[in-house]
Amino acid sequence: MELHSDLSQRALLNSNCIPWSPSPMAGVERRQLDRNGGEVARATSIVRYAPGSCFERHDHGGGEELLVLEGTFSDEQGHYPAGCYLRNPAGSSHAPFSVGGCIIFVKLHQMHPADQQPLVIDTEKKTWLPGLVGGLEVMPLHAFGSENVALVRWAPGTIFQPHSHPAGEEILVIEGIFQDEYGTYPAGSWLRNPPGSVHRPLSEAGCTIWVKTGHLPATLM
Repeated sequence: MELHSDLSQRALLNSNCIPWSPSPMAGVERRQLDRNGGEVARATSIVRYAPGSCFERHDHGGGEELLVLEGTFSDEQGHYPAGCYLRNPAGSSHAPFSVGGCIIFVKLHQMHPADQQPLVIDTEKKTWLPGLVGGLEVMPLHAFGSENVALVRWAPGTIFQPHSHPAGEEILVIEGIFQDEYGTYPAGSWLRNPPGSVHRPLSEAGCTIWVKTGHLPATLM
């Protein structure tokens, strides 16, 4: 299956407008954002666990990165409430479940094999840092090579200078409304800007976004 798999092209979806589709496990559904492959694939999705649902133990041949959006996600290593950011490196395995139900943003088979740092960050307890312009706050989450992952919080009326993304940019709008000269993106929007793209982001109403930069060439390998 190929869905927005051409990483040289801009992609934009409002995940809230995508129907839930079943996964191989009962009670686990997903909204697919991009995909290249079969059931084991390079994929980016919003995944919903019904209360009491679980997924069978599986390996992450290309790694797993996820952000808990709602509820509590769990595995045999612990329980991760909304706001937790996790990285399970290539070669890891687990058996995830959710007692009360949850919704997660998850990326599969998109990690460099040398990036072997397992990571669990409760972003509700981590400090925000000043951004490059007034009204902007940043919470760094991970960096490896040219790849950087962060949460960015925009105060209402914040405008950032025009800038380019030599190795691409990917955004999930968590709350509020994010904007640039190409459009307006409410909470739930997923946006991928290809390598070499340029834009001038802003937020009139304020927003919080998950953002990853510098990663797209690596995913082409």
